[in-house]
Amino acid sequence: MRIRPSAPEDGARIVEIWRGAVAATHDFLSPANLAEIDAQVEEFLPQTPLLLAIDGQGRTAGFMGMTENKVDSLFIDPALRGGGIGRLMIAHAASLYPSLLVDVNEQNAQAVGFYERMGFVRVGRSETDDQGRPYPLIHMQRG
Repeated sequence: MRIRPSAPEDGARIVEIWRGAVAATHDFLSPANLAEIDAQVEEFLPQTPLLLAIDGQGRTAGFMGMTENKVDSLFIDPALRGGGIGRLMIAHAASLYPSLLVDVNEQNAQAVGFYERMGFVRVGRSETDDQGRPYPLIHMQRG
């Protein structure tokens, strides 16, 4: 597995991974919110600079978005979850920044548990997500 920056031609696969991962882990989203978020993601995610995890066959297995030391997004192909790709991505982020931040949907217990296993601790909570929707966020920090 190697990590490389995304390119415009990666857009369709990135959206595919996002949709699969959200279907597997975000059952708390209302259908209306999911449709709204999906439309936004389809427009902006392919153009967003991301880090991609590329498997031995050259296929994108997951992606991570960062703003300085904040992990903005981390999504793994659901067929490949549990194989250490997320751990690899966090290790890469930690090699760039000694202290990392992440906001995690409180209802996504799998993600909260993953970040706790990666050494993140809870440092705060918001009642809504960053768009003001009723999905509380757990603010976490590592290092």
